[in-house]
Amino acid sequence: MAAGLEFESVSRGFRSMFFMLSPNESSYEKVEDVPQYVQQAFPFFVGLMLLELVVGVVKTGGPVVTISDGITSISAGMISRLPLLLMRGCELTAYMYVWDHFRLLELPWDSAWTWWLTFLGVDLGYYWVHRSAHEVAVLWAAHQVHHSSEYYNLSTALRQSATQQLASWIFYLPLALAVPPSVFAVHIQLNLLYQFWIHTELVRDLGPLEWVFNTPKHHRVHHGRNEYCLDKNYGGVLIIWDRLFGTFAPETDKVIYGLVVPINTFENLSIQVGLFLTFLNGPSWKPGKTRLGDHDDNPKVTGKEVPHDPSWTLPLQVYVVVHFLLVLKTYHEPKSVVTPRLFKLLNKIACLVCFLFFVCVCLLLPVLHLSDHYLHEACSVVVPTHTHTHTHTHTPVVSPSLSENETPAGGPAVNTNALIVESTISQPK
Repeated sequence: MAAGLEFESVSRGFRSMFFMLSPNESSYEKVEDVPQYVQQAFPFFVGLMLLELVVGVVKTGGPVVTISDGITSISAGMISRLPLLLMRGCELTAYMYVWDHFRLLELPWDSAWTWWLTFLGVDLGYYWVHRSAHEVAVLWAAHQVHHSSEYYNLSTALRQSATQQLASWIFYLPLALAVPPSVFAVHIQLNLLYQFWIHTELVRDLGPLEWVFNTPKHHRVHHGRNEYCLDKNYGGVLIIWDRLFGTFAPETDKVIYGLVVPINTFENLSIQVGLFLTFLNGPSWKPGKTRLGDHDDNPKVTGKEVPHDPSWTLPLQVYVVVHFLLVLKTYHEPKSVVTPRLFKLLNKIACLVCFLFFVCVCLLLPVLHLSDHYLHEACSVVVPTHTHTHTHTHTPVVSPSLSENETPAGGPAVNTNALIVESTISQPK
């Protein structure tokens, strides 16, 4: 009997990774009853990453992940979850507030129709969360964490931002007018879990499924810095949204991964907060360009780019791995650090922080209407007259590892002194 229950639990956990739970086994009346699907998925994350490592060695003759990049990605995932030790996520907190005070109707929590409607609604909401995170630089400053790896493997899926949820909650609020929070709490987790397995190069093509679902083939394009890959394939579970809204691109040329100008660092603090001095236009915007910028000045991708992979001595690698495993053990066995009363207070503070972030963005939006003429006048006073080809689609600052006049891989020479001067105009302090 016990063995049967354990097998059912493992089966349900594994199937949750692929959104293969039925409405009957994933519908709950209260938010408190909803399982912590993401937290419970940890063993499956580890198991699938080890499986990918073994299959990768068999198929390619070498590892598909490096120690430096893999640990950086997993550490970023751990950092992104730490706020949940003190408070409920901004998305669920804001959702429950709107549900409690402004709902228009109450769909039945145990209805299959409610389950499928929420499935579509959450995935459509994610599409616009994701697309906005690429087209508005202040949101890109958070989301770029996920794109900063020059590798594409299952550990990359865990490379998440600790700050993106400060804005993503806005896009799901329409559902709160009718869909119970318990149903939303299930789907926001399953939508995220589905996107884990599509971060791999080992699965090449899934045939007819490619027409409807987001797959490794489609998501590889999204992570590419080739020009044909930029700002494409935003879907979470379904790719139909990209086909409907004109942002779909098939995989053609070899995909080169990472930011347009690589960050060349594995330091997590820099990765998490390094790009927050940005403008509210698109990430590649600069004076004289349209709001979303263009790709003309991007470093050209040749297909011969080599990921940043510094040489670490064997003792250093052993130390990093051992230290990481100790941190991972501590992270996975957290102890309660707050009382229920303090937890409720922190949730209210979290909701207030999310609301203030949204208000600040709205108040700054008039900046977008500054005329190009005014900005050109400012540039003519401060910026040197010669041209610099440094505009990025996915990162508006130059990697600190580039010295003056050094040439990035696949790109022209960059004068970093002039870039610093110009950034004072295109990026608010």
